[in-house]
Amino acid sequence: MPCCQNKKSDLKVENLAKALKKISEPNRLKILCLLKDEGKCVCDIWQCLKLPQNLVSHHLKVLKDFELISAKRQGLKIFYKLNHQTIKKYVKLLNKILLY
Repeated sequence: MPCCQNKKSDLKVENLAKALKKISEPNRLKILCLLKDEGKCVCDIWQCLKLPQNLVSHHLKVLKDFELISAKRQGLKIFYKLNHQTIKKYVKLLNKILLY
């Protein structure tokens, strides 16, 4: 798929650019790194990042809205984890655009 060949590929490139913009914020990228191996609740994440809980919650919402992470309630806590399917989709598209 040559880059920007048609409207469909234009939309894919625009969507990829939006995803890259979401993760380009350093704290969001750190959150994705923290979630790489296992799910964590917001209380674990904000302590690791040394950020206020409300700011971490905001970043989690942005990542979740873009389907880069998913959330699952367990009792009173919500655990967040990477959405590997979405991340693989963006990595595949980035490889296709830049390497092939």
